Amino acid sequence: MPVAEGIDERVVEGYMRKLEEVKREISKIVVGQKDVVNGLLVGLLCNGHVLIEGVPGIAKTLLIRTLSRVTGCKFKRIQFTVDLLPTDITGITAYHKDKGFYVVKGPIFANFILADEINRAPPKVQSALLEAMGERQVTIGKETFKLEDPFFVMATQNPIETAGTYPLPEAQIDRFLLKLFMGYPDVHEEQRILSQNINLYKFEDFGIKSVIYPNEIVKMQEDVKKIYMSKKIEQYCVNITDATRNPKKYKIKTGRYVEWGGSPRMSICLFIASKANALLHGKNFVIPDFVKEIAHSVMRHRIILNYEGLAEGIKTDDIIKEVLAKVPVP
Repeated sequence: MPVAEGIDERVVEGYMRKLEEVKREISKIVVGQKDVVNGLLVGLLCNGHVLIEGVPGIAKTLLIRTLSRVTGCKFKRIQFTVDLLPTDITGITAYHKDKGFYVVKGPIFANFILADEINRAPPKVQSALLEAMGERQVTIGKETFKLEDPFFVMATQNPIETAGTYPLPEAQIDRFLLKLFMGYPDVHEEQRILSQNINLYKFEDFGIKSVIYPNEIVKMQEDVKKIYMSKKIEQYCVNITDATRNPKKYKIKTGRYVEWGGSPRMSICLFIASKANALLHGKNFVIPDFVKEIAHSVMRHRIILNYEGLAEGIKTDDIIKEVLAKVPVP
């Protein structure tokens, strides 16, 4: 059923203050990476999932572990390898002579899942995780189990190595609400990291405390849907998607490098992610800037380049930048 729009601004401001506390707690241990933290919070508020691409050693694992602690959620890490089996994720049906058949649940049964180097596992294993992400349930033997709320997956990809990897198909990458790039810190942040890194201390030494809890996150996810978006902004989201399919209509020169534009899922994700971004700003309505801020993360993995684009090393972010510049703002 459609959710009636409209939520009191004071409620949204209260949520914003809570989320600012979350960011402050995370910053005790994770230096910088503000855009990535915001992206993770948008994904969590939308009840979606996030794919992060970044080189090794930039605190991807530490970030999701810290976020789970701050939100009072259960955290599990799954290290994807070439010999991983689907049952290593979901669980198995076992047998004991005293109690007969029983279910042993896998690591998927947690609130926050880190799927580390998801592209190292074969497609069958990737599909097991992506099915759980889409259906929010897992079948083990003859039994089906609902996954816990909130259920949030952060998958990581290493862009450096290609040997022994199985790249995610475009249709599966599309399941992720956002794709984020986690880059290097600047020199000042890196100097702070030297005296504040996890190799010198135990995780517990940083005094990370829980400031919100799972039931509050679920309530926020429901209230995000009530953030107001005018028909003009809705049309703006649709036009942005349309520009990736019909670039000539909007005089987008880089459109010649696009093989396939965004599906309706791109419009849907722009719609809900913009609402979550508005909540992060403490607003109970969406303005075009909130759409623009989140557009790259929503769109970059949903635009498929043609051979010419791949050969010339065109980045989808370049195309998105031109789309946002050419599509009229309401």
